[in-house]
Amino acid sequence: MRSPIRARRLLFARRRTDNPDISILQEELEATERRLREAHHLVEQLRAEADERTAEANALRHVGEAMGSALDLEEVLKATADIAMKVTGTDSCQVYLYDKTKDELVLRAADETAQSMIGKLRLKVGEGITGWVARERKPVAVRSNARQDHRFKFYAEIHEEQYESMLSVPLVSHNEMLGVINVRTRQPHNYTKNQMRLLSGIASQVTGAIEQARRTRQLQKTAVQLHTLSEVSQAITSNIYIDEVLSLFVGTIARTLNYKVCTVMLVDREKNELEIKATQSQFPEYNRKPNLKIGESVAGRAVAKGRVITVPDVKKHPEYRFPDIAAKAGLASLASVPLTSKGVVIGVLNCYTEKVHQFNTEELAILQALCAQCSLAIENAKLMVKSAVIQEMHHRVKNNLQQIASLVRLQMHFSKYTTVDEALVDTLNRILAIAAVHELLSRDDLDTVSINKVAEQILSATKQSVVAPGKSVYTRVEGPEVRLPLSEATTLALVVNELVQNAVEHGFKNLDSGRISVLLDLSDSHVTVRVVNDGQGLPEEFDPAKIDSLGLRIVLDLVRGGLGGTFTMESLDGITATVQFPRKHL
Repeated sequence: MRSPIRARRLLFARRRTDNPDISILQEELEATERRLREAHHLVEQLRAEADERTAEANALRHVGEAMGSALDLEEVLKATADIAMKVTGTDSCQVYLYDKTKDELVLRAADETAQSMIGKLRLKVGEGITGWVARERKPVAVRSNARQDHRFKFYAEIHEEQYESMLSVPLVSHNEMLGVINVRTRQPHNYTKNQMRLLSGIASQVTGAIEQARRTRQLQKTAVQLHTLSEVSQAITSNIYIDEVLSLFVGTIARTLNYKVCTVMLVDREKNELEIKATQSQFPEYNRKPNLKIGESVAGRAVAKGRVITVPDVKKHPEYRFPDIAAKAGLASLASVPLTSKGVVIGVLNCYTEKVHQFNTEELAILQALCAQCSLAIENAKLMVKSAVIQEMHHRVKNNLQQIASLVRLQMHFSKYTTVDEALVDTLNRILAIAAVHELLSRDDLDTVSINKVAEQILSATKQSVVAPGKSVYTRVEGPEVRLPLSEATTLALVVNELVQNAVEHGFKNLDSGRISVLLDLSDSHVTVRVVNDGQGLPEEFDPAKIDSLGLRIVLDLVRGGLGGTFTMESLDGITATVQFPRKHL
């Protein structure tokens, strides 16, 4: 059946030669028909665009719903990849996020063909089409033969040989690169402006989700940090013992802030060194690290400069002293935060992470606040310990005086002094040995005494009071530092005093010169002290338990009763007296 317009056109064609007006009407009719066709095409175009916009709106709504319902960023990215493929009609999708610490793009979501490479595939910025998009922050659409593009780089792990086309869009928020999203097809595909706009809209949604996840993580981290600050404050202010304060301090920080290792090193002013005082590390080689000189390595520099120093990776830092130990212990980034009291640096807190980590301003502020709390707790503990020591001093001094009185009674009953001077010298040396312990206790940082320093004072006092004029005796103390509580230190001081005095009186009785050495040794289970002299040896079949000597009787009683240890003497190029007793771990 003919249309009315076509019928009229035929009618006008027959009459056009007879009537000029009909020719004009014919032209108007053709123009009207042309406009109708154009209008119809425009309507179809608008309908198609409306359908695409509807699909775009639905896609963005689905992405928004997925982001709203998913609690985890990984779930959001996976849902985004699925929706992006569906709404763009593509065969593959990958979402890469930017790792700022390594300047790399990491695959974080993908379709099923690349699931196994999530978290493993890493691209340098500028590498391949994806890396180019991240660097230039511009989208790229390749219709076909994507492998022929000059920016293309082949990655067999994600089966790129199967795909012809690729559309790649950057994820950018506040001018900060966050990542890249890609879609691909197996057949050549001409990406429309609407598809590009749609993928860009999805990218905007994803950047919003990433920013929200970041803010959530930061809020959670801040909450943890504030909780840590409160927990550390309560823990360290309720304890008066420095070793327990520091152990609680490093353990709480490592646990709540998720650090691999936390260590406190305190300054030894006499040696100008930093010594590990507390750590929760279970790695033996790390725990046995030697002391650092102030100014040496990262921690030593932090103390010398009095400011925080951070290192991205200690294994690669030229100034870090123990990169081999760090590698074995699995340590990466380090923040060294000084401990300061009254404007003086007294130590440093070292916080290590297992992976490369960027310590931000808020995190360092929390660590500095914690270090301020710890410094106050250390000073408070010192004051409380000193106060306790002073309160205890009367009791201790009374006990020491009673001990001296007992020794004097023994001298009165069993000694064979020929003059009063000899008896007074012996008594004086015993009093000085006890005094040396108390003097060191009043100056030391902790409620323990360095036996090395006690031995040095005893050797010095003995040379002044016992060595006869004209004789020359060289003395020395060797070995690791041995620290003991006051009661054990006092007992051992009396023992060392007797052995040193015995060496001078008997070993060098007929000699004009010689050497006396106090050698200290420390194991996990025992403390060993040897007093060695190169004087005259012991008589044959010598047994200290059967010798009628007041000094040796005192030594035997103090070692067995006071220290719970053993005592031996033997001739080895002179005389070696050995005292060994169980070690109490402080």
